[in-house]
Amino acid sequence: MSTPAPAPVDDPLDPLSRERSHLASSRAALRAMREDVESLDIRDVTANWVNAEVLARQIDERIKALADLSDTPLFFGRLDYLHAPGAEGAEGAEGEQFYIGRRHVHDAEGDPMVIDWRAPVSQPFYRASKKNPLDIALRRRFGYTGGDLTAYEDEHLSDPAEAARTSQLLQQEIERPRVGPMRDIVATIQPEQDEIVRSGLGGTVCVQGGPGTGKTAVGLHRVAYLLYAHRERLARTGTLVIGPNKSFLHYIEQVLPALGELTVRQATVDDLVAHVEVRGTDEAAAAVIKGDARMAEVLRRAVYSHVTMPTEPVVVVRGSRRWRVPAYEVEETVRELLARDIRYGAAREALPQRIAHAVLVQMERSGEAPDDRVQDAVARNSAVKAAVKAIWPPVDPAKLVLRLLADADFLAVHAEGLLSEDERKTILWAKPARSVKSAKWSAADAVLIDEANDIVARTASLGHVVLDEAQDLSPMQYRAVGRRCTTGSATVLGDLAQGTTPWATRSWDEALAHLGKSDGVIEELTAGFRVPTDVITYASRLLPHIAPGLTPVASIRENPGFFEVRAVSETVEVVAACGELLGREGSVGVIAADARVPELAEALTAAGIPYLAPGEETTEQTRLTLVPASLAKGLEYDYVVLDEPQAVVDGEPDERTGLRRLYVALTRAVSGLIVAHGAPLPVQLG
Repeated sequence: MSTPAPAPVDDPLDPLSRERSHLASSRAALRAMREDVESLDIRDVTANWVNAEVLARQIDERIKALADLSDTPLFFGRLDYLHAPGAEGAEGAEGEQFYIGRRHVHDAEGDPMVIDWRAPVSQPFYRASKKNPLDIALRRRFGYTGGDLTAYEDEHLSDPAEAARTSQLLQQEIERPRVGPMRDIVATIQPEQDEIVRSGLGGTVCVQGGPGTGKTAVGLHRVAYLLYAHRERLARTGTLVIGPNKSFLHYIEQVLPALGELTVRQATVDDLVAHVEVRGTDEAAAAVIKGDARMAEVLRRAVYSHVTMPTEPVVVVRGSRRWRVPAYEVEETVRELLARDIRYGAAREALPQRIAHAVLVQMERSGEAPDDRVQDAVARNSAVKAAVKAIWPPVDPAKLVLRLLADADFLAVHAEGLLSEDERKTILWAKPARSVKSAKWSAADAVLIDEANDIVARTASLGHVVLDEAQDLSPMQYRAVGRRCTTGSATVLGDLAQGTTPWATRSWDEALAHLGKSDGVIEELTAGFRVPTDVITYASRLLPHIAPGLTPVASIRENPGFFEVRAVSETVEVVAACGELLGREGSVGVIAADARVPELAEALTAAGIPYLAPGEETTEQTRLTLVPASLAKGLEYDYVVLDEPQAVVDGEPDERTGLRRLYVALTRAVSGLIVAHGAPLPVQLG
C-alpha cells in the first residue's frame, strides 16, 4: 500500500518552510515508490524459476536504489526557467520550476517532484551563468545540516542589476569536513567538470588534474551519467572502475551507491590479471623491463613459435576410402591463418575445419554429396586431430611465461632485436621455478601472463572502464586495461606529477596509445577545490623538479586553510601535533615514510590515541588514520600531519620518485597541514 504524499504548503511569506514542505513531500513520494516496488507480486508473471530469480534480483536492486539516505539531501537545488524547456521564445510559454537532486522522484500521478541531476533539464544548474543564463531566471541552492534543510541561497541569473557573486553555500559544501568514505560532489560540480561528466559514451576522455581538482569524483560521476544516458547498452556490456589499491577502492566505494548506481564493479589492475598467485616481487630494473611495451612482441613471437609447417600429408580414412590432403596444401592453409592475424586459439580451432573442408572438396569431385555433418566428423577424425596437435599445438600462457623467464636461450630467440643482452639477464630468474604453481610470480609477471592469454584467446570487452591514478601504470598494464574496453570507451584519470613508480607515465598521449585509445581527448583540470591555497602553493614548489611544464593547481577556496612547518626533535612531538588537530572537527591523517610507520604506531598507542589503517572507515570516535606514504595516493583528510619529508624522499629508489611521493603526501589535506621535521627539509622545498 503506497503512502500518500502530503500536499506542499505554498506560503510565499516563508520560503524556507515551503522548501522544507517540498522536501517532506518528496521523501514521502520516494517512500511510496519504494513501497510500490516492494509490493510487486511476480508469481503469475514468470515462466519458470530462472525468470523468477532474475526478476526478483532486479526488483531487489531497484528497492536498494530507491533507498532514502536520511543524512543525504534528496535535492540540493532548484531551477526556475523563464520559459518551458524547449519552448524558449514561444508566445505564452510559461516557465517551470524543477528541483534538482540525486535521483528522480515522482508523485502518485507520475509528475516529477525531484529531477535527476543527470537529466538534460538539470544541466543549467551546473552550466548557467550571468553571461549565459541558459533561460534560467533563478538558481536556488540549499544548505543542509545532517538531513535537515536549514538554508537557501538565490542567484537571479536573468537580472542584470544583480551582480555576480560567489555562492557561500557552495563554498561551505566544498570545504565541509569529512569523516568516513568519499562523498559524491553532485551538488558542487563546476562547469568545466560538468563538460567532462556529460561527454558521450563513444569517446575516451583523459583527465589530467592536480591534487584537489576533483578528477576522481569527475570520473565516478561520469560513470553515473553514462549509466543514466545509456542504461540498456551498459547493462549488457558492463562498467568497471579500476583503482590503484584496495584502500582507495574502499574509500570511493560509497559514491556510486549514493547516486543510486549499484551495479558498477570495482577492481585493481592486479585483480584483473590474477591468473596466478602473486607471491614474489621484482627489483625495480626488472619490473621496468617487464612492464615495457616491447614485451608484447616478445610474447607474441613466443606464442606463435609453436606453429610448425607440415612435412607429411594428412590421410583421412572413411570406410573403405582414403582421402589425402598433401602437405603443401595444409601449409597454404596454415600460412593463410597466420596472415589473418586472428587469435592463436581461434586459428587453432579453425584449422581442423579447413583441413576437413579440403577433404570434402575431394569427396564432391568423386561424386559424393557430403554435408556439414560429414565435415564436422572429418574435423574430429583422429588423423586430423593428430595433425593439428603437431602443427598448431595448444599453448598454456602461464607455462609460456615461465619458460621465457627461466630459459635464457628461449628468451634470446624471441627477444632478438627487442631486448638487449643486459635486459634479458635482468628479467631472467636466478633460480628457475619447476612449475607454474611453485613459481614466485610477481605482479609484473601476472601482467605478462594476461598478455599471453589475450594472444591465445580474446579478452572480453566492457562498455566503459574508468582508470584512476593512471599515471603509475606501466605500458603493459595499460595494455591489460585496454583489452577490457576494446569495443568500449574509457575515462582515464591521473596527475603526471604524482607518478611514483619507476615506470610512471611520461605523457598522456603515450598512455592512450598503449591503452589502444590514441584518439582519446585530453582535458586538464587546474582549479583546486579541496586543497587550501597555502598548502598547494607550498607543494607546488616541487613541480619544476618532478613535472616541469605542468600547470600548477590554483586553489579557488576562500578559506586559506591552516598551514605550518614545525621543527620537532622527538616522535612524541609528532604525536602531540596529531592530538592538536584532533581537537578540530573532521578527519586527521598522519602520513609518514613506510619505514617510520611502526615507530609512530607505537608512539600513538603509548599516548592512548586510537588510529586506523588506510581504507578503514573513520568514525566520530576514531578520526585518526596512520598512513604509509606509499598508500596515501588518492586519499583525503581534513587535517594532515606530515612526518619527516626527507624520509619520504629517501624511501624511494631515486630522488625524482621520492619528490613525487612527497608531493602526493603534501597534498592530502583539505583544511590544514602541519609539516613536522627533525631532519633538514628537502632543498627543493626552498
